[in-house]
Amino acid sequence: MIPQDTPHSAARRALLRGLAGAATLGGLALGTAPASAAPGSASPLPTASRHRPATAEEALRELAAGNRRWRTFRERHPDESPAVRQALTTAQSPFALILGCIDSRVPPELVFDQGLGDLMTVRSAGEVLDEAVLGSVAYGVLELDIPLVVVLGHQSCGAVKAAVQADLTGDALPAHIQYLADRIAPNIDRTKEGDARVDSTIDANIRAVRSRLATEPDLAAKISTGELAVVGARYELTTQRVHRIA
Repeated sequence: MIPQDTPHSAARRALLRGLAGAATLGGLALGTAPASAAPGSASPLPTASRHRPATAEEALRELAAGNRRWRTFRERHPDESPAVRQALTTAQSPFALILGCIDSRVPPELVFDQGLGDLMTVRSAGEVLDEAVLGSVAYGVLELDIPLVVVLGHQSCGAVKAAVQADLTGDALPAHIQYLADRIAPNIDRTKEGDARVDSTIDANIRAVRSRLATEPDLAAKISTGELAVVGARYELTTQRVHRIA
């Protein structure tokens, strides 16, 4: 017997369909596109000319290659063609989720030389986690089966600087900025001074956010089966290089 829909379950499916960017026409499932010649029938989503990563290891290699192109000024700007744009009107299948800072100098699609539909990006100042950020990451992993989450911090992070400065002076920060500082404060490296404290805290904050994500029960379950990897990384403004943070 097929269970009857409840208003809650029906609303949840409608939300997920909308978030996934898929059009459900004639009973089509996510990940398929309607054939132009036959309404109600489906054809596979056209694939890009390059191999699409399907595992965390493959995704990391693709991100590393993209960052290498970026920092050597050999960008390809992939997946921007008319065919890709058309295909993405019916479905999406990003291969990695980047949780990064809001800093305008660190747009993930550029620093990893990726295109439309390749990355799901979630951004908050200092990669700070709240329910909206956690829900966004969980959506990408649990509903879109993204195999890799990268927590991407960066050199000279303003949010970390503000948190360190507030910790030193005891001064309150304006409005909601204090919320960010309070979340970063437990990760401040007080064994160092001056710029070294800020720099070390950037790395400590990346590690803390990565660890928090990795212990979220739904994500941890996927990590334990090898379906997901959550890694920390840092972008250097001076060299444009992304490197892992252990």
